[in-house]
Amino acid sequence: MTDVFVKICGLKTAHDVEVAVAAGADAVGFVFAPGSPRTVDAATARELAAGVPDGVLTVGVFRRQSVEEVRRFAGESGVRGVQLHGDEGPEDFAALRAGGRTLLRATAEHVRSCGEYGEDLLLIDAPDPGSGEPWNWASREFTAPAGRWLLAGGLNPGNVREALGATGAWGVDVSSGVERERGVKSPELIRAFIEAARRP
Repeated sequence: MTDVFVKICGLKTAHDVEVAVAAGADAVGFVFAPGSPRTVDAATARELAAGVPDGVLTVGVFRRQSVEEVRRFAGESGVRGVQLHGDEGPEDFAALRAGGRTLLRATAEHVRSCGEYGEDLLLIDAPDPGSGEPWNWASREFTAPAGRWLLAGGLNPGNVREALGATGAWGVDVSSGVERERGVKSPELIRAFIEAARRP
């Protein structure tokens, strides 16, 4: 599993972005959804994303926001990917496709395969995104989607290997699981999470 895709989400400081990139993250996420302790504005995200190498995907995270608002924030911040949490349908993904960005669809529902809505990557999340509350990914009733999908929800350095083994996920996404307090990232936990996810 050394090639597992790792996304570190909810980053707010240049140091945290540098740590995540140096530790080998494949993607870093900036939250534009209102009401989160991790929310940043477009100008801040642009500064944070400016130093991220081309090989690392920068993702703007949105929740129940209009296509127009998503376009505006994505354009102003310069992120190369857009992640949608909410009730967006295939038409919304199609409308955003023209921007040339990587599209991620986040859902807590059972999905058969990545790409059903036109997304490039699928993210299977807990019912309350960003809460750190896990869902029962070890349940016998869970069926892994086909294609490129990321597991999220309640992951941390101590359980990510077990989660990957149980689900066969193509990648993982973490936010609260690498924080020392809500909304404040721990460089040590970021490094430990990526190391654990990639451990052979």
